[in-house]
Amino acid sequence: SEPHSERYRFGDNEINFSDFTCRAGNGRFKLTQKEALLMKYLIAKRGQIVSRQELLENVWNISAEIETRTVDIFIARLRKYFEPDPKNPIYIKSVRSAGYLFSDSSH
Repeated sequence: SEPHSERYRFGDNEINFSDFTCRAGNGRFKLTQKEALLMKYLIAKRGQIVSRQELLENVWNISAEIETRTVDIFIARLRKYFEPDPKNPIYIKSVRSAGYLFSDSSH
């Protein structure tokens, strides 16, 4: 059996980090490796504000000086997968001029 830490549940969503498969309100799908790494990082830091720079350095391993929309694009994608209403996120929240916050009241 798989170690419990490979699976993470929040709301109607479940992510299996061993093979990047997910179950969500809109069915089953598979994350890319980067999407999975980003989600894993946000979950590990849940309840804390994580800056774009921190995400670029830790998930993409690139210098934060690079001006890029990469993080925002990936966050938007993850919201489409996991948020009941991506325009009003309850899990992956934006914190104005600070970064992002993963919030999961069930943990």
